[in-house]
Order: sequence, then structure tokens, then C-alpha cells
Amino acid sequence: MNNYTINIHYLYHSGFSVETKNYFLIFDYYKDSFTGKTNNIYNGLISNDFIKSKNNVIVFSSHSHPDHFNPVILKWDKINKNIKYILSSDIKITNYKKNYYKLSKYKDLKLDDIYIKAYGSTDIGVSYLVKVDGITLFHAGDLNWWYWKEDSENERKMAGGNFKHEIKQLKGEKIDIAFFPVDPRLEEYYSLGGEYFIKEINPSVFFPMHLWDKMSICGKFKDYMGNCKTKIMCIENPGQNFQLAYEDGHLQLPQKDNN
Repeated sequence: MNNYTINIHYLYHSGFSVETKNYFLIFDYYKDSFTGKTNNIYNGLISNDFIKSKNNVIVFSSHSHPDHFNPVILKWDKINKNIKYILSSDIKITNYKKNYYKLSKYKDLKLDDIYIKAYGSTDIGVSYLVKVDGITLFHAGDLNWWYWKEDSENERKMAGGNFKHEIKQLKGEKIDIAFFPVDPRLEEYYSLGGEYFIKEINPSVFFPMHLWDKMSICGKFKDYMGNCKTKIMCIENPGQNFQLAYEDGHLQLPQKDNN
């Protein structure tokens, strides 16, 4: 495979776009407008003109929560007829179309030369493993170690056990780029899930997500993890662009956090 640049934009919260050599992927698009911001990718927003200009577009939604599934995405196929949608089976849609593909936990799908498998979540819906153009991506959706202080001790124990069970299903997968929750609402327990995921799965590159408006948590998490082998990316604002090189059959670790 020829060398190429992987172009990633942080959209907002858990939303990312990933442009590989042959595909344009969008994960968990949420906010469709920001006060005072024009609709363009550099503000974390997908405009009609932008989506029209892309080839081989695949749009993923991990579950039906409104911070992960915005129905506006289903209007995009009126602008670009070649869009395909990968939707968690819990998302209820009235008019099912032939370009909609629903996945439940542990089911997989081959679309042309892209491979997609749904893994579990510790909330509703699924997480996604995607093999495309020589790289493997993982978008966790709401898969996380949800350690809420207000829960009972038994609830927290169950949450940890369920999370570790789902991570065990991923063992053996070589993940190049992971998008995974580091949620500031968990307060001092914000790092539990991300730290466990990194230690067990060892992704090459890790993008924190589920950030709401507190993107500073990324730098805090990176500092907390110290000099681990996984490259932890620091997100500062919606629309931020990250470029990663694919060379000689391998993802090259970035020397800087962003471009």
C-alpha cells in the first residue's frame, strides 16, 4: 500500500472525522452548530458543501443517546448519494434505507474493502472496530469504566467487572488509533477506564473523548499516564486537526500532538 496521511478532525465531545487514503469516516456526530461559528470542519462542524465533496463516506453512530446520535446525519445522503451509515441496533429509525447497516454487539460487516465489527458497551449501544486502508481504528462509544461516586459499592463493583469483561473481548486486536472516554464528570476517577484500556490493549495512538466542554482533561490525563508507549493526543478545541503518517505498512507515531 502506498504511503499516505491520515487526517483526523475532532468534532466535539465524542465526534471525530477520519480521512484515510480511500475513505472518509465520521464517528458520533453531535453538535451541529456553535454560536458565532460558521459551519466548517475547522470549527468541528460538517457543512453540506463539505459532505458533498467527499467520496466513500461512512457515518457511524454508536448508540441512540443524543450526545452520540444527531438525526441530522441522516439528511446527508440527500447531498451525497454514496454515503453509508453504520448504526447501533438500539437506534430507532422509521424509514429504513438500503444504505443503513445496523450492528449489534459482536456482529461484523464487510463493505467493499473495509471491515467493521461491533463490540460491547458498558452503557447502551456498541463500540466499533474498523479496519481500513492498512490501519485499525477503535471508537469506544460509551464503553468506559463508569465509576460514579453516588453509586453503591455493589454498583461500582459491577461496573468495573462489566467493563473489564468487554475489554477482554478486544484482547489480541492490534489497534492503531483509539478514541476512548476520559470523562471529567467522573472527577478523580476520570482516568480509570482509559488507563486500563491502554495497559490492556496498547493502542499506538489514543484520543481522549466524551469531553463535553472540558478539553483540558486531555492534558491532565496525558501527564497522569507519564511515559507510556501509547501516544496520547491533547485536544484543545473543536475542529482541531491531527495528521498521522502511514508509511511502509505501519502507522508512524507523531512527534507532536497536532498539526
